[in-house]
Amino acid sequence: MKTFIMTTLEQLDKDGLAILPNFIQGETLTNMQRAFESRLQRLRWNDVDGYEKTERFRHMVQDVLLLDEGFVQVALHPLVTDVLRSYIGKSFELVEAKGWKSIPTMRMFHGWHGDAWYDQTKVSGIPREVKLAFYLTDVKTGAFNYFKGSHRKHQPRGWRNPEIAATFDPKQNVIVDGPAGTAFLFDTSGIHGQSCPILEPRNAVFYNYHDPSVPIQQEDLDYYRYHPLLLNAAFLGNLSPEDHRILGFGNKSHYIRAFERQPKHTAFQSLHQRAYNMKIVTDELGSRVGARLRGLVAGKGKK
Repeated sequence: MKTFIMTTLEQLDKDGLAILPNFIQGETLTNMQRAFESRLQRLRWNDVDGYEKTERFRHMVQDVLLLDEGFVQVALHPLVTDVLRSYIGKSFELVEAKGWKSIPTMRMFHGWHGDAWYDQTKVSGIPREVKLAFYLTDVKTGAFNYFKGSHRKHQPRGWRNPEIAATFDPKQNVIVDGPAGTAFLFDTSGIHGQSCPILEPRNAVFYNYHDPSVPIQQEDLDYYRYHPLLLNAAFLGNLSPEDHRILGFGNKSHYIRAFERQPKHTAFQSLHQRAYNMKIVTDELGSRVGARLRGLVAGKGKK
């Protein structure tokens, strides 16, 4: 394990990307797949859990640490935490845990970029952030792409295809495909993106680790993106004090009191709310009428 940790750390430091084949296997993988799929059956609505949809080609599953104990175990895997402790520093935490289903398409909807997350007006240099990603489905198309060696050289932004062609050697591009259970660590400042076309649905999960003391950009504050992790108490037995720290126990640096996200589709939502209220009233009246009719029938039967 120690040799593997050192090799992974060296690869991450050199290329910005370290691939972990067959990282999740067996019953753990099966249970995680089943739990994730349960959230993809329907759009999240009212009292029914499901996925969130804010764009055309992705079904987002937030807060995956709630779904199955395997998601917590992967987040705290000794290989991952030892590498991150050396690469980011001892103050790193898991600050986000979400995934999504990518819908088959011929359209390039998630182009080349380095992840924007910190406030560039308050931070000098490029603070370190690493994501652990893993596939819950076999991935042959729509795979993650990364230009190795591009990390820690550019402030985060989107990149157009002509810029990519003029800046990078195509041989630098690493395509991370593979069976379900494949995982990879990558420095998010490196240039990366999802390839196109996507011919089969792709389920992938991304864990985000950085030092929460680094000031984050206003866009993420407004969205409350790095809210304190939502956890399932049933999965939190036998955790060490270091596990507690990595999961952010007691850390309020990203906590916003009484946060209220501003809705985008208020008229559409109001229409659906009124329609649903009418449905509830109709169901209630139907129940009353049904009960009264059953009472009348029962009364006639006694006569």
